[in-house]
Amino acid sequence: MGYTLGQKLIKSHLVSGDMTVGSEVALRIDQTLTQDATGTMAYLEFEAMGVPRVKTELSVAYIDHNTLQTGFENADDHRFIASCAKKHGLRFSRPGNGICHQVHLERFGKPGKTLIGSDSHTPTGGGIGMLAMGAGGLDVAVAMGGGAYYITMPEIVLVNLTGKLRPYVAAKDVILEVLRILSVKGGVGKIIEYGGEGVKTLSVPERATITNMGAELGATTSIFPSDEVTRDFLRAQGREDDWIELMPDADAEYSRVVEIDLSALEPLAAMPHMPDNVKKVSEIGQIPIDQVCIGSCTNSSLFDMLKVAKILKGKTVAPNVSLAIAPGSMQVLNMLARNGALADMIAAGARILESACGPCIGMGQSPNSKGISLRTFNRNFEGRSGTADAGIYLVSPETAAVSAVTGVLTDPTTCTTDLSVQMPDSFLINDNMIELPAPVEEMDSVEIQYGPNIKPFPATAPLLDTIEAKAVLKVGDNITTDHIMPAGAKILPYRSNIPYLSQFCFKQCDPDFAENCKTAGKAIVVGGANYGQGSSREHAALVPLYLGVKAVITKSFARIHQANLVNAGILPVTFDDPADYDRISQGDMLCLPDVRAKLIAGESVTLVNETTGESYPVTCSVSDRQRDILLAGGLLGYTKANAES
Repeated sequence: MGYTLGQKLIKSHLVSGDMTVGSEVALRIDQTLTQDATGTMAYLEFEAMGVPRVKTELSVAYIDHNTLQTGFENADDHRFIASCAKKHGLRFSRPGNGICHQVHLERFGKPGKTLIGSDSHTPTGGGIGMLAMGAGGLDVAVAMGGGAYYITMPEIVLVNLTGKLRPYVAAKDVILEVLRILSVKGGVGKIIEYGGEGVKTLSVPERATITNMGAELGATTSIFPSDEVTRDFLRAQGREDDWIELMPDADAEYSRVVEIDLSALEPLAAMPHMPDNVKKVSEIGQIPIDQVCIGSCTNSSLFDMLKVAKILKGKTVAPNVSLAIAPGSMQVLNMLARNGALADMIAAGARILESACGPCIGMGQSPNSKGISLRTFNRNFEGRSGTADAGIYLVSPETAAVSAVTGVLTDPTTCTTDLSVQMPDSFLINDNMIELPAPVEEMDSVEIQYGPNIKPFPATAPLLDTIEAKAVLKVGDNITTDHIMPAGAKILPYRSNIPYLSQFCFKQCDPDFAENCKTAGKAIVVGGANYGQGSSREHAALVPLYLGVKAVITKSFARIHQANLVNAGILPVTFDDPADYDRISQGDMLCLPDVRAKLIAGESVTLVNETTGESYPVTCSVSDRQRDILLAGGLLGYTKANAES
């Protein structure tokens, strides 16, 4: 039996483990990336490890999330990250250079390489044949220090593409269709591979849109072959030497095959408040809209922007609509400015934003109250836009641009403008906004620049013999990391200040959560299925750690968040019988007796509800390595202990 793409890349980077589905494998990591919302903590963790230089082939620190500077906090974090990059051997992408995933695809991504990033949309790199995965900041710090990255060996699902997209039907519609079929839980424990004759019809930016939103499936990653289309893209970026051909074996086997005929797709939209709540635009109907936002790491490429400019040329944005456009990188913005497309956007009434994440993470451009906003972004979780009662629809750039002109949600296939766009033979190459590390002989003398808002990593402690605590909070299915630790312009500047952040933890679910945790001293959180989906932000584990959360008991976990809980030293536990979830009420006193000894012995764990007198069998599904991390009180303590031994 031959190998799939994912299996080939895992095999070529395997450090230890058995490539049997469900077993833990350790991978050698070639590249890492961080962004500023998670980067400050990642570099504090790297500093704590005492490793003087990064040991990867390439590590890049990007500034793209916290670029709205309403106080000193974000600027201080940027200065801190820049000094860490100079001292420890990273490249530093300055504010304004662009969104990490877009820039990395353009300038650094290489087919056949492994990449982990402290951002859940790192799988964007799968668009050029990378094994690219989102991870918690602490996992990225360990990889920068030369450590392996551990995952559970995934199943491989093939999405077989046939046909060719019709005009005004986009790559965004492809991934929305996959989400409609598989759901936000459907990719957990899986790599999604794309194959079939239809692949050849998709450009690299289109492929990257699809792999980017694979994160919304909960997938380990998504990946396309590296073929002549990939080669053409890298050649145009002046990086043809980085290209290798990468294809699955003809006799590769998959756990599931999903068939999608590109020529049969129609424009789709994910309705509020979940990326898999997908319907045809024609089916939803012409609802009035208040705002359109085009950009984000999903749809901010030159390919997308040129199509938007063609639609807007000679037209005017509807008076009831605010249209904001954020090109994904300085390269994209520069090329739009030079070829006149930017002028067409401005003349139509678009508000041009800087090349950054911006509205996608609630960093500006929040809609009006009860506003309807069409966005080309990847997530539409309730409240993520910064407006609690807004209705956010995820759509393609084509649907967004056409609707911005009509003032209502509009099926773009009703338009007649020629949208044919050719990828350039040569992109504008200018890396002047990417700083190199200090010369080796000067690195030791570089001073790390700390700001007053940068606080230490929360204190950790070894796993308790018995965990006895109140169920301070009970939540339902599909709880996101935005529920646990929100983003937004008011909160993101404090990502390096865990004590301050703690007051916002679970605010959307229970305004008194933080205070209740402090009163209780120790706490347990009870959740439903797919707990912790969404962003890779480790703050959704570090802040509960700071507040005294000792265990989280759920029906099931999202992959990255479960790993982040382990890394923070918080015990992740699942009900053996999901029906037992219904037998626990918020406020019940819960106990995991002798849990430390049982974890060491590999014995089954029991959850005792001391309020009702009931007992429930539960499971802590961790590897031997993760067990040792929990016993040590988290990955930082575990790593330091191993380094000293």
